[in-house]
Amino acid sequence: MFSVRKFTIGLALAGAAIAGAAQAGVVVSSSGPSASQFPAGKKIDDNGSITLRDGDTVTVLTGGGTRVIKGAGVHRLSAAGESKRSTFAVLTRQRSASRVRTGAVRGTGPAAGAAERSPNLWYVDVSRSGTMCVASPEAVRLWRPGGDSAAVYKLGSGGQSVDVAFAEATRDVAWDAAAMPVTDGAKYSIAAPDGGSTNEVNFVMLESVPEEPEDLAARLIEKGCTNQLELLTSAMS
Repeated sequence: MFSVRKFTIGLALAGAAIAGAAQAGVVVSSSGPSASQFPAGKKIDDNGSITLRDGDTVTVLTGGGTRVIKGAGVHRLSAAGESKRSTFAVLTRQRSASRVRTGAVRGTGPAAGAAERSPNLWYVDVSRSGTMCVASPEAVRLWRPGGDSAAVYKLGSGGQSVDVAFAEATRDVAWDAAAMPVTDGAKYSIAAPDGGSTNEVNFVMLESVPEEPEDLAARLIEKGCTNQLELLTSAMS
């Protein structure tokens, strides 16, 4: 016989399990007098709170998005807001470079007053140096801000180099994995056209990509992939 009491208890237990499984947020940056108490990578219970002093600013990333907490007082981490799950899914999508139409994929322009950012976490920004975390080498592409004019960059390593051509109005192109393999510890230089600046990228391989934004942020912090951490933090704001 159906029991309303048992059904109600079951719902309560399920709700408790969900609440108990609340993900922790991760600190992605902090400044101020209490900064040493909130180093990058520190986990904070999603239902917990933090105590700050005057001049403190702590940026925390959770499954629900990025939150900047500042000012003296006790601050609860949990806060209602628009879900960022779809943003996270798009940002971390991994597609084989061979399945992307070269010369036809363009990044979306930035909002008024905002800096343009890469649309994908696994795209190498040719305008920045740094460590690049990668889980699927075949998903790596080169991305450039702007992109109104055609341009040729030079990708090099160990005395060898290949030209990478961006067509007019094109933001991203495939990485030449045959000529320049994407492997753990591989280092490459990216020279801008016409004798412009040269940036360096150092690849670090990930065994897998965490499914939760805060877990991925913690992995990026651990591996020193600061450019991708900044992109993830910004996109989830």
